[in-house]
Amino acid sequence: MNARKDLKGLNQKELETFFVDLKESPYRARQVMVRMYHHYASGFAVMSDLSGALREKLGEVAVISCLREVGRRTARDETVKFLYETGRGDRVESVLMREAGRTTLCLSSQVGCALNCSFCSTGKMGFTRNLTAGEMVDQVIQAQKARPEPKVTHVVFMGMGEPFLNYEEVLKTVRLLNAELGLGIGARKITLSTAGIIPGILKLAEEPLQVKLAVSLNAPTQGLREKLMPIARKHPLDKVISAVRHYTERTGKMMTFEYVLMENVNDTLVHAKQLADLVKGTHCKINLIPFNPFPGSEYARPSPERVERFRAYLYPRCPAVTLRASKGRDISAACGQLRAERG
Repeated sequence: MNARKDLKGLNQKELETFFVDLKESPYRARQVMVRMYHHYASGFAVMSDLSGALREKLGEVAVISCLREVGRRTARDETVKFLYETGRGDRVESVLMREAGRTTLCLSSQVGCALNCSFCSTGKMGFTRNLTAGEMVDQVIQAQKARPEPKVTHVVFMGMGEPFLNYEEVLKTVRLLNAELGLGIGARKITLSTAGIIPGILKLAEEPLQVKLAVSLNAPTQGLREKLMPIARKHPLDKVISAVRHYTERTGKMMTFEYVLMENVNDTLVHAKQLADLVKGTHCKINLIPFNPFPGSEYARPSPERVERFRAYLYPRCPAVTLRASKGRDISAACGQLRAERG
């Protein structure tokens, strides 16, 4: 007996093909997409614009999968960390953050992560598998259902996993998030963050999408980057910078370098000078992120004075420098702290 087809994560063309194969009109795809992505339907019984016979048929051959929320923690700053269980029994986390005028969901693209960056809690989990487009889109839907107002306005692929090692499903997710029949989130309000997977950066440069690119840099030299991020051996720093410059020249977009500041590791004025020299001539901004400690971490968060000294050196030597406020630190929801509980 064939397994029922999961409709969540399918785009309009795929759904039209599905309905044609069922000997149904392709316009049914629009109706189901509106119900799934606009009204967050989790089954066919509530789809009153479909005939009873069609709803019964769909119940026999298809399913609308949903993540199961198994944990939720709310921080003092109202940041919310969700723990979800997938249909396969894996667990992933996502984080909902609210600021004046925007609501951002930080979603996961993989169960765990294979990169093992030394300053990131997720890397200590190891890698289990890639998430599907349906599982990624559903993180937004479930967060929106849990906290209906205000609506999610921004999505960042900065949760568990490396998005560019799940490139096709991530790009499919982006298109569903952006589509009118999907969640209708503006492409310019979607950010893909990579540890520096060069083929992914080059492929994104050719995509007709207005999404934003962020590269997790964290070191101004190849030697230090290898110590912090083992992936740097496969994707050397000079080649990452070349790929980024190709991206900015090809797209005309400013990209972001994310730089996690760790005390006495990469936060001295020498490092600041090396970083300024490294990105000189690149259409970019640098987003400084003071390290967020987690249990078992070998690094410390630099003092506000050290952070300010580093920032003050970089600007105006770099085109733009921002300092990210750490949200949700008291519930281990801040950058680098996500590590889903095992079932």
